[in-house]
Amino acid sequence: MRPLFPPWSDTLLRVCAATVLLGAGAAIAVPMMYVRTPYGTGQANPLVQPLKFDHRHHVRDDGIDCFFCHGDARRSPSAGVPPTEVCMGCHGNLWGKSPELTLLREKHAANEPVAWQRVNGLPHHVYFPHDVHVKKGVGCVSCHGRVDLMGQVFQAEPLTMEFCLECHRDPALRLRPPSEVTNMEWQPPSDAKEARALGQQLMRDNQVHAPVECSECHR
Repeated sequence: MRPLFPPWSDTLLRVCAATVLLGAGAAIAVPMMYVRTPYGTGQANPLVQPLKFDHRHHVRDDGIDCFFCHGDARRSPSAGVPPTEVCMGCHGNLWGKSPELTLLREKHAANEPVAWQRVNGLPHHVYFPHDVHVKKGVGCVSCHGRVDLMGQVFQAEPLTMEFCLECHRDPALRLRPPSEVTNMEWQPPSDAKEARALGQQLMRDNQVHAPVECSECHR
């Protein structure tokens, strides 16, 4: 009796089955890998801002502290951006007629905020309280990088769940005295044992209990 299908059909069936299985696996694996790449996290991606604001000049040259512009970080979950009144408090007298500041002057006159592009963003289902981290001694540089060396601010860290959990599982080596949270150049002791001992002491002094339960951050 003549076969219903030719001999090569078995090979074709195996190839099709393998293609389907590999395609299904890729459909799951590729997105999981993509969201961990800088393309997915936005890490190191410079954003075009409505105004040029050089943090190197304002932080290093002028010595402006992080909390001068982002004071909400000490008292609320969001760090916030400075209102135009804060900017014009300086630039009303310094470079007040510069063409670079035309938009700032217009927004200030209209009592409107500058539409800054958010650089470090988390998904809406993630709860991150800036005030708690600041009070416990997590330095700005830990998440935002050396902003004082950035002409144009970019996202320095991936800000993935893995990034957060690495800190929460072992916070001792990532803590500093709360008085140093805005100090971009602060460093722990070079000796590993001394650094861990300092971190553990800071955990006790500031009552640091870094949770790893899902409900703490996903609300």
